Amino acid sequence: MTTTTAPARSSRRPTAASLLSWLLLLPCLVVFALFIVWPLGKSVSLSLHGSDLFGRPDAYVGLQHYRDMLGSSDFRHILGVTFMFVLLTVIPGVLGALIVVLLLEQHIKGIRIFRTAFALPFAFSVASASVIFATIYNPAIGLANGLLGHFGVDRIGWLTDPSWALISVAITTVWMSIGYNVLVLSAGIGAIPTEINEAATLDGAGGFRASRYITIPLLGPQLFFLIVISTIQSLQGFGQIKILTPEGGPEQSTKTLVYSIYHTAFANNASDFGAASAQAIVLLVILLICTAIQFGVLERRVHYK
Repeated sequence: MTTTTAPARSSRRPTAASLLSWLLLLPCLVVFALFIVWPLGKSVSLSLHGSDLFGRPDAYVGLQHYRDMLGSSDFRHILGVTFMFVLLTVIPGVLGALIVVLLLEQHIKGIRIFRTAFALPFAFSVASASVIFATIYNPAIGLANGLLGHFGVDRIGWLTDPSWALISVAITTVWMSIGYNVLVLSAGIGAIPTEINEAATLDGAGGFRASRYITIPLLGPQLFFLIVISTIQSLQGFGQIKILTPEGGPEQSTKTLVYSIYHTAFANNASDFGAASAQAIVLLVILLICTAIQFGVLERRVHYK
C-alpha cells in the first residue's frame, strides 16, 4: 500500500517576517518610485514628444529629438567638451589628493595644520568657491594675473579666452573636490595595519618604495571609489560652469552636456523640454557606460583585503 504526500503549500504563504520586511521597505520603495522611477519615466516620455511655447508636451515625434541631436555638429562639440572636462577634473583631482595624502604621512611638525588646510575646500559650497575663483581670475585685480605679472608673463584671459576657459573651470572643480578626496584617502591610510608598515621598514623599504608597493596598492578600494564618484560628479558638474562662464563660455568652450540640458530647457525661456529630456537620457546612458567600464576594468585590479 502506497501513501501520497500532500504538496507543501505552507512554504508559499507569506510569513509574518516577510510581511514585516515588505512593510519596512515600503517607505523606501515609495521614495524610490517618486524620485527615481517616475522622473526617469517622465523624461523618456518627454523625449518622445515635442513641446509647445510653455514646455508642455504636444505631438508625438518618436526618436526625432535623438536623430537631430546625434546628427548635430554642435552636440558633438558639447560631448567633446564634456569628456575633456571629465579628464581635466578626475585625473588631477584623484592624483593630486593621493600626492597630498602621501606627503601628509611624513612625520613633520605642524602636520595637522596642513591636513586641515587641504581638507578645507570640502567645506565650501559650489557658489562660494566659484565666487572666490572668479575674483582670482579677474583680469584687472585677480591674483592669477598678478602672479604672472610678477614673473614677467603676459596676462591671461582665464575666463574670456576660449583656450583657457575650460581649464580655469577645471582648476576650480579640482580645488573643490580635493578636500573630500584627501579625507577619503586619509581614512584609507589610517585603516592600513601598522604591522605592514613596520615589516616594510624592517625589510628596508621606505619612502617612495613603501608608497609604491605597499600604501598605494592597499588604497585601491578608496582610489576606485574616488574615480567612480569623481567621474559621475564631473559629468553632472553645473554650478561652477554657470557662475564662472555664463552662456557656456567664450565660443561655447565650457558648454558641457549638463549645461546644454539647462540651456535647452530653461535659458531664455526656451522651454524645449522634449529636446532637453533627450539630452538627459543620453547623459544617463553615458554615465551607465562609464560606470560599467570602470567596474569592468578597474575593479579587477582592486584588492579589498
